[in-house]
Amino acid sequence: MRRRGKLEYGYRAAPLRTCVGCRVRTVKSELLRLVVAEGVIVPDTTGRLSGRGASLHPSPRCLELAERRRAFPRAFRVEGPLDTSLLRAHVEGLTPGRSG
Repeated sequence: MRRRGKLEYGYRAAPLRTCVGCRVRTVKSELLRLVVAEGVIVPDTTGRLSGRGASLHPSPRCLELAERRRAFPRAFRVEGPLDTSLLRAHVEGLTPGRSG
């Protein structure tokens, strides 16, 4: 069985993306799209924001891995550090069982 950028997901082929944190390729719908706006990483929940996107599993573990590996500047092809506070608040808000 050949895979060419798509994964059989149910009965339909779905596009694949790679999580910048854990580097696992999975179905696009399971990942959170991110974009950079004025040096801040913004979660793109609608998938409509302009700019270069990166994908991340919406889990604190993958966010920590991406920060530790310094993957965000490479994924967005920008120089210098990026602010992840908005992204962190979004991811921790989605995680069940975590208190702020």
